[in-house]
Amino acid sequence: MRRHALWRRHTAARLAALALFGLPAGAGAQTPSATPHIVSLNALNAGDTAWMLASTALVLMMTIPGLALFYAGMVRKKNILGVAMQVFATTVLVTLLWFVAGYSLAFTPGSPYLGGASRLMLDGVLFSKSGGLVSVSKLAPTIPESVYVMFQMTFAIITPALIVGAFAERMKFSAMLAFMGLWSLLVYDPVAHSVWDPSGWLATLGILDFAGGTVVHVNAGAAGLACAVVLGKRQRWGQEPFLPSNLTYTLMGASLLWVGWFGFNAGSACAADGRAGMAMLATQLGTAAAAFSWMLTEWTLRGRPTLLGICSGAVAGLVAITPASGFVDPMGAVIVGLIAGVVCYWGATGLKRLLGADDALDVFGIHGVGGFAGAVLTGFLAVPAYSGQTASVLVQALGASATLVYSFAVSFVLLKVLDAVMGLRVSAQAEELGLDLSQHGERVE
Repeated sequence: MRRHALWRRHTAARLAALALFGLPAGAGAQTPSATPHIVSLNALNAGDTAWMLASTALVLMMTIPGLALFYAGMVRKKNILGVAMQVFATTVLVTLLWFVAGYSLAFTPGSPYLGGASRLMLDGVLFSKSGGLVSVSKLAPTIPESVYVMFQMTFAIITPALIVGAFAERMKFSAMLAFMGLWSLLVYDPVAHSVWDPSGWLATLGILDFAGGTVVHVNAGAAGLACAVVLGKRQRWGQEPFLPSNLTYTLMGASLLWVGWFGFNAGSACAADGRAGMAMLATQLGTAAAAFSWMLTEWTLRGRPTLLGICSGAVAGLVAITPASGFVDPMGAVIVGLIAGVVCYWGATGLKRLLGADDALDVFGIHGVGGFAGAVLTGFLAVPAYSGQTASVLVQALGASATLVYSFAVSFVLLKVLDAVMGLRVSAQAEELGLDLSQHGERVE
């Protein structure tokens, strides 16, 4: 409280001094130009702000209830509540961590690998109606910084929540919370800073990642693979079929993900403009193309199309179009989707068998493979006129590869340490009983 009081007095004194000499609110700062700054309320754009408020709600809907339902429908009945609880609890935990340190570490100037401390506890995020002033991010100068904080928070939430699908049905709830908290700070924040902050090392190389193909999907996919490797296989995995409990849940979850993804991708324009419109169109086309190509591939190879397959194909398309959505034209979006449906089908089947890891809900096969494919295809298909940037296939592949290796390595070490300290996996008896009862004392009747 004392720190906030001192900051308020310092800010008031600085603004008063600036006003006395007729200078703008952002003047006189000794920090780099990339630092979030204070502007007049008149500098905001109402249309951009309204769109970003809506986009933020759409992206949060992707995790709760979208991802929770998507995953809950694919696990066995005795684990429905357990996996939904893990997704929901991750949302709560990462929200608080984003307030404490996450936003500052990801989106303020610092080193090429990690941001600074200027926004710890969201110190400096300002709104003053009486003074007519508001803080803004340098990455979204026409909306309040509070809205940008919220929008990026929803990305920070869904990324670790995706990992839940890899260790579904066998991880202790306490260990899950510890891993998610540490992973958010040690993996997600550095990767987000490296790719999206102008001072990040991958950003300076020229990587293009419009909405998180590398930051979100390659990152989560690699961590998911590490979880599957370290925790080991579920009991009797590969010896008997583990049938989904309720594919209606999965369909509803996939549908919510699809609709919410418009906020994810089109919202990443940070403006209600033509680029947001093109990103929305690319998202729809890429998703439909991937769902169609997955369906045809499954139909050809297995003799029948399935609801689980077409839903998985749609998610694969959403993943792959994410890095490209603000850079490709409609034809490019369709190409990305058609390729993603096929390669992610292979990722969830052939590659999964090759790796031999029990990635329960195919986090690596869909998010890791799809995110990597989308990142590389962005290098081939990006239209310079959309962004004024020239894509490099080499830089795209380097960025995705570096993220994959970093995320896998740090996740692996975190998991090994946590396993030694507190244990990662529930007992064989608890796993047989199901996480709903053994971890939470609840069950679906």
